[in-house]
Amino acid sequence: MTSFVIEADGGSRGNPGPAGYGAVVKDASDGQVLAETAEAIGTQTNNVAEYRGLIAGLRSLLAIAGDGAAVEVRMDSKLVIEQMAGRWKIKNEGLRPLASEAAGLARRLRVTWRWIPREKNKDADRLANEAMDAAAKGRPWRLAGEAAAASSASAPSASGPPTGPAASGGPAAGFRETVSREAASRASGPVVSGGPAAGVREPGPAGHRAATTIQDSLLDLIGGEETATPAPYGPANGTDPETTAATGSGVGTGWRPPTTVATSLLLLRHGETPFSAERRFSGVGDPELTSVGIAQAEAAAARLSRPPYGIQVVVSSPLKRARVTAEIVAARLGLEVEVEEGLKEVDFGDWEGHTFTEIQRRWPDELAAWLADPSAAPPGGESFETAARRVRTTGDRLVERYEGRTVLAVSHVTPIKTLLRLALEAPPSALYRMHLDLAALSLIEYYADGPAVVKAVNDTSHLR
Repeated sequence: MTSFVIEADGGSRGNPGPAGYGAVVKDASDGQVLAETAEAIGTQTNNVAEYRGLIAGLRSLLAIAGDGAAVEVRMDSKLVIEQMAGRWKIKNEGLRPLASEAAGLARRLRVTWRWIPREKNKDADRLANEAMDAAAKGRPWRLAGEAAAASSASAPSASGPPTGPAASGGPAAGFRETVSREAASRASGPVVSGGPAAGVREPGPAGHRAATTIQDSLLDLIGGEETATPAPYGPANGTDPETTAATGSGVGTGWRPPTTVATSLLLLRHGETPFSAERRFSGVGDPELTSVGIAQAEAAAARLSRPPYGIQVVVSSPLKRARVTAEIVAARLGLEVEVEEGLKEVDFGDWEGHTFTEIQRRWPDELAAWLADPSAAPPGGESFETAARRVRTTGDRLVERYEGRTVLAVSHVTPIKTLLRLALEAPPSALYRMHLDLAALSLIEYYADGPAVVKAVNDTSHLR
């Protein structure tokens, strides 16, 4: 059996400061480089960057070789190696989610952990510094020799403004991960775009078929009769059976049939505003929708007024951008809009209306604390932890009040991400791993006899 080597590193210029990571996957038999990845990750500590490098390396290997591969992980971080080997305790609460994610990936492999001195970790260190250097110049990291492909893959997106956690977490704009032709030949599936390992081949044809079906229109899968071809999920191919549920079709949300009717919560993010167009933090301020934002709301309204949605209730954040979006949809449905205070965006305080770069320059210490701790609040603002409490209360109230009905809730990045996170029972750090486009739809179904089921996230097929 082929064995592999992962070399990973991360760094921070300031600790915390501008940070990045790099990771290399090699063939253990001859040292051939099979994959390289690097990313700038904003303001973080050295330890966070090192863990992010480890996670990226493990993901790259899984994409190349699949589960069960033998690998030696080499890092010059004594802390990460000893913690992952189980010899040192994790005392920093901010590192626990990253360590847990890395451990989950490592359990899918046969891993040997090895500390190496910095001078023997030059490849990963070089990649991390390349990513930080590129970010300092406002450019995405590009693998040497791949400039042409990277320039097309890293075109900036105008659809996602940095409001809420999306401003500071998740992959940096223009992030690119490239696998060599030799590594690609090992994988059994076609190259797919998107996901945590963009540019890496997804193993297995079943995974590709499922991804293609989801991207066509996640929410349309709930309609049963609206779907011409059954979605390829379930025990036959090992994918998640939860997603095969269809309202009105008698199919359950898991391995057994339902015993109660679901309460469906459709979550719609508002349309574009001047702040989102300029990528500015937009909290409890009240900007108007742009003409593009109105068109986005009308597109969502046209979609949601057709079967299979059957929306019975429309609720909205009190903020104008959400309320106007909700009113456009409600008018098509012949419904009134009910205002829910708990659905408003998090309060960014003094950061309202500023770009991430402006905040990083004017409030570097406060920003670092905010990025590291969900209980930390922007100056004069509200923490994610505080916002989560009001969003949870609001969500519980909606599910109880409208049991068995389909509710459309029009809101913002943070409340929608929070409801999704709570439904998944994910940690607060999961906020930084989600992306929501303007006027995107997500769906959660709540069952009285079982857990909540997330059936769609960030569906924008109505905007195409």
